[in-house]
This record gives sequence, C-alpha cells and structure tokens, in this order.
Amino acid sequence: MRAKMSVVGLLLFGLMTSIPTCGQNLTGRWAAVDNTKLDNGELQRWILEVTQTGNELKGRIIGLGYSVDVKGTIGSNHFEIFGWESKTPFVVGDAANGELRGTQWGSAFVAKPATPDDELPKFHYLDPPTLHKVPYNGLAKTPPMGWNSWNLFQSKVDDATVRTMADAMVSSGMRDAGYIYVNIDDTWEGVRDAKGNLQPNHKFPDMKALAAYVHSKGLKLGIYSSPGPRTCGGYPASYGYEAQDAQTFAEWGIDYLKYDWCSAGNIYKNDALQPVYQKMGDALQATGRPIVYSLSIGMVEAAKWGPEVSANLWRTTTDIRDEWSSMIENVEKQVPTAAYAGPGHWNDPDMLEIGNGHMTDDEYRTHMSLWALVAAPLLAGNDLRTMSAATKSILMNREVIAIDQDPLGKQASPIRNGNLETWVKPLADGSVVVGVVNLGPAAAPATVTARDLQLNGEARTARDLWTHNDVHFSGGIYKATVPPHGVLLLRVSSK
Repeated sequence: MRAKMSVVGLLLFGLMTSIPTCGQNLTGRWAAVDNTKLDNGELQRWILEVTQTGNELKGRIIGLGYSVDVKGTIGSNHFEIFGWESKTPFVVGDAANGELRGTQWGSAFVAKPATPDDELPKFHYLDPPTLHKVPYNGLAKTPPMGWNSWNLFQSKVDDATVRTMADAMVSSGMRDAGYIYVNIDDTWEGVRDAKGNLQPNHKFPDMKALAAYVHSKGLKLGIYSSPGPRTCGGYPASYGYEAQDAQTFAEWGIDYLKYDWCSAGNIYKNDALQPVYQKMGDALQATGRPIVYSLSIGMVEAAKWGPEVSANLWRTTTDIRDEWSSMIENVEKQVPTAAYAGPGHWNDPDMLEIGNGHMTDDEYRTHMSLWALVAAPLLAGNDLRTMSAATKSILMNREVIAIDQDPLGKQASPIRNGNLETWVKPLADGSVVVGVVNLGPAAAPATVTARDLQLNGEARTARDLWTHNDVHFSGGIYKATVPPHGVLLLRVSSK
C-alpha cells in the first residue's frame, strides 16, 4: 500500500504514563499530534502499538489511511522505526522526561502517553457484495501511458502543476509519443458536502474546469481514491460512497481512476479484496463514462481476479523508489503474474522513476526496457517541464515504446545466467524482442543465440533499439558488451 508522505502528525496511542530518561522501555501505546493540518483542514492522526524486547522494537502503526507492521531499535534514548520493508526509518526520535520527541517522515512530533479520547474514529462495517463478474470496459487494450504526480510532487500537487504538466506533455513531444493520461494522485480531496458529495480541497478549485483544460490538450485526466474510509494520506475516500463518487468523477470528466487499498485494510481482510474492488468496478460502469480502472494493491494475487472486477491494471508490488534495487525488485515480482497479462488487463510494477536523478542513464534505460518487456503501464513520474536530453531520449524512444504497446500483449519472463538476465518477448508480427540485463557492477560480455528466441526460422534481421542500428547475427549468434546495470535490447525477426 502506498504510505503517503503528506504526514502532518503522528498518533502513538499509549498505556504508559511515564518513561525514564535512561533504561526506558517503550512497550505500550503513545499519542502525538503536530500543528500542521491536511490540505482539507483536517488533522492527521496515527497510532503506534509497540513492544520492546532488549533493544528491539516490534509492533504496528495505524493511521487514518493505513495500517503497517513496524520494527525498529532503541539504544540509550534514541529509537528508529521501520515499515513497508524499507531500509530507511520513517520514525526517529528520542525518549526523555516522559515524552517521545522526533520526526515522522521528516515532520516533527512530540508524543505523550494517550488517553481513551485519542482513539481513532470507528467506521460502520459494510458487508462486501456477493461476487459476480463485472463486464470488461473495453479500455486499455495496450498498457496505459501517461504521467502521475506522486513520485515527484507527493502532497504538493495542485491545479497549476497539473496544467503545466499537461502543457509540457504536449510541448516536449510526450503526447505524440503516446503518453496520454495526466494522473492526480492522493491529497486532492476536500470534505463531503451536506449531500455527501466529495469536494476537492483548496488546491483544486474547479476539477471540472481542470479536466476540460487537460482534454483541450488532447490528453486525459486521472484521479485517485480508496475503497476504505480514508486514502493513504488520511483524506476522505470512497467507503460507502462508491456509486456517488464514481458519478462525481464522471461528471467532472475523469478518464482514469487509481484505487488504493489503504485504510480498507483496517476494515476488511484480504479475502474481501475482490468483492470490495468489484463495488467500484460496477459503479464506474454504471456512470456510462469510459474510465480506466487501476487497482493499487501491492499483491500479485490481484492478477488472478483483476479482470473479474473490470480492472485494467493492478499493482503487484510495493511502492517503487528511485534506486536500482527497488526497480529490479519490482520488475522481478512480475514473473509469477506473466500469464495474466494481455489486452485490457496488465500487471503494474509501479510508475517510472526515469529522470528523477538517483539512477544513471544506463540504469534508466534498463528501467524503460524492462517495463516494455513486461508490458507494464508507462506512467512517467518526473518533471516533464525540465527534462534533460537524455531523459527525453529514454522516455520517448519510440522503438522501445512500440515493444510495450505491442498489440499481442505478451509479457516476457527472465532466465538468469550469473549476473546476466535474459528476457524474451514475442510480438504480434512474429518477431521477438530480447533484453539482456547486466545486474553486476562491471561490464559483461553477452551472447544472444537465435535458436533460443523461438523464432519461426532463422534470425534474418535484428535491430538494437537503443543505438537504433541494425545488427547482424553471425552463425546464429550475436555478441555485445553490456555496461554495468545496463541493457542490450534487440528486436529480431525471421522475415
């Protein structure tokens, strides 16, 4: 699930009444709130339940928008807490004088032992509907392409940013390369009016006008919600309002919905995933508007039932980070789901980090190649207004985009040989694409053998999709050197 960094407070709900300044034990529950508010004026709150054994901490954090198991350490008075399998602590601080002081996602907090008044709000339980198949909506016959606000802007996205990104998608050539969707992630939400209609907050004064502006550029607008009471960032979501919200989105002119599990996990067990997501699938179709339905779950199991709820794509991974290890980990998780990919329904290893600055250009070329090989949605997450020439050449490499958008919709799977990993993807015209990824820290020689490509005949033509040069198989073999964390990407045909 997506852990929103729009954190403005931390509730650590506690039983302890004091904590000594040395030799302390954090076992219990604590409460804290800072003075910053969400963009809709509400106050964010969180819960930590923790047990300390020696210097080890273990427990969970429950926010308005999600629940996550955590672990950490404490030494002397200083503690660090980790969640979402991250290598970086998101809660750090010190215990002194009966308080916990520190930061959570960089936001300062002071935590004190809580009272029963600090309980999070309770929600009336709604039974999931009876399962049935929601008809295919006819959309996303190739993986969706566009841009999403979260990776770069997180809670700072607003109307002006979306408009300038739409402008940049046109002026940069991204739209003409196939990038169509401009997707607003979390933190756009306001509060519900007297009739229960969800309003945008002050950052988005007129969502219908924004959609009209985006449409005027030849683009489409996406939005974000959750089947739980709150989004991951703690904003109001669609629990109990599925039909009403779907109609609101349709009236605004929305073309794409990202639907994030988040706080639904505080109410339902995982065996309710399909019927809960089915509710919004039905609601979207009832509007009569074509809206791409994107499930953000982080579980490979979603591939098995995603089409049954009329979903067009589903997240199979945790959130991507702009680093090599995260990118490789996310694409490897696509391997068990390969059989479920195809026109209208796609496995989603999360958004692209290309151009955000924490990987090399070789690594970003590998990122783009792998997403194309696994037929993943191509949703850029960088600043389209200030792209370098290298970033443009990677994101708008039309030969690589054509691999991702191939109408056959087959997903490649890898074969590992030392530090080299080879992915082969069949294409609609009978040709194949082979990608050889160097996972190691040094350049490595790679050999591609035509007979391993399952071609219908000899390898007669081949093209390097990054150098844009035709290459030649000699005796059915092609050899090249692949840079560290780089990729060799060839399109090979027997015609």
